[in-house]
Amino acid sequence: MRVTVAIPVYNEAPTVRALLARVAGADPGPGIEKEICVVDDGSTDGTAQLLRDASREIPMDLVLLPENRGKGSAIREALSRARGDLFLVQDADLEYDPRDYAALLEPFRDPGVSVVYGSRWTRPDSLSIPWNRFGLGTRLLTFLANRLYGSGITDEPVGYKVFRTGLLRSLRLRCQRFEFCPEVTAQLGLRRIRIHEVPIRYHPRGVREGKKIRVRDGVVAVWILLRHRLLRP
Repeated sequence: MRVTVAIPVYNEAPTVRALLARVAGADPGPGIEKEICVVDDGSTDGTAQLLRDASREIPMDLVLLPENRGKGSAIREALSRARGDLFLVQDADLEYDPRDYAALLEPFRDPGVSVVYGSRWTRPDSLSIPWNRFGLGTRLLTFLANRLYGSGITDEPVGYKVFRTGLLRSLRLRCQRFEFCPEVTAQLGLRRIRIHEVPIRYHPRGVREGKKIRVRDGVVAVWILLRHRLLRP
């Protein structure tokens, strides 16, 4: 079994080298091979050159997009190139820890498992999600996903999401920015595909540290969840 680790990157010069080293050194578990696909989404802070340099040391499929299209677009680009049986989304900051790969991938040894989300709520030694606007948004989106789709999950907008590649390709993905999470959650819910959860580590950062998601992205996410339930595009 092989996993494609998809890393969408935009202006992450302070963290991307450290992140790539952690990804390269992460153990995906017995019998699982790992490939890395990095998509630079038109970075303007020198990230692209750092990625070129890193690609000489770390085997990866590196894509340098000429302009910023958004995280969702970068993920779809990586999906089009993936050769793995599984597709794991890894943010380029240091909020999520690649040491969790083995735990995230272990459920897929059961052929009946198609999707695994990490959960920042269910690991006792993980830093808790703060009660700020990001934390409140997390709780709201999770509530809506469970209410509208019966998802039965604890952390809808979590960054760590893993899919069987064929399943993810079968979804009608249109996401450009941060709509990827609600779009896949909604479509999985409509198809009644169970989402399994695994506790993960989490180290939150704020806007000053480079967090890019904004309140407007949360509003869009709410609309995506509602639209798929009510209009079924």
